[in-house]
Amino acid sequence: MSARDEILSNIRLRRRARTPHPAPYRAPPGADDPVASFIEKAQAVNTDIRVLDREDEIAAAVAELLRARNLAARIHLPPGSDLAGIDWQLDVARTPPGPDDTAVTRAPFAIAETGTLVQTARTGSPASWHFRPGFEIAILRASDIAAHLEDVKLGVLPATVNLITGPSRTGDIEQTLELGAHGPKALAVLVVK
Repeated sequence: MSARDEILSNIRLRRRARTPHPAPYRAPPGADDPVASFIEKAQAVNTDIRVLDREDEIAAAVAELLRARNLAARIHLPPGSDLAGIDWQLDVARTPPGPDDTAVTRAPFAIAETGTLVQTARTGSPASWHFRPGFEIAILRASDIAAHLEDVKLGVLPATVNLITGPSRTGDIEQTLELGAHGPKALAVLVVK
């Protein structure tokens, strides 16, 4: 037997036994009510959640959020946003928001299991609008909340998919929690039934 054959023989002898299959997946508690589960998980990561009965309550809820934070009555909407038709009764800017501004966007999906918004880059919602403002308000239909990430149906894969769980934060610098490191310091979600 050559040295090569001996080495390969030793390798074959050391093969590991097959590992058993993992246990079947079981949904976490609360999967039967995705809206309640989403609200609970999102609030746990410092997201301000408001539940609205109708779309015509959005403008008043946004104005209330701005007043509660002592912010200017001014919002930034992306060009082409489907929210442009709302009578805001606020100053609406169509320019990209800055770190002291408030941006209002529509979230196409959310994940109940983790309290996460799924923001896809699309017409009326550029990816940069989720990183630029100091305060982001996302409008979400209750019917667009999926129980798990695997349940989100994107269709044609967009250029960018951002998963947003609470306000931006990091603990990299001296292991001190810093809000607003890579995006908004504050996040609010208006869930419309």
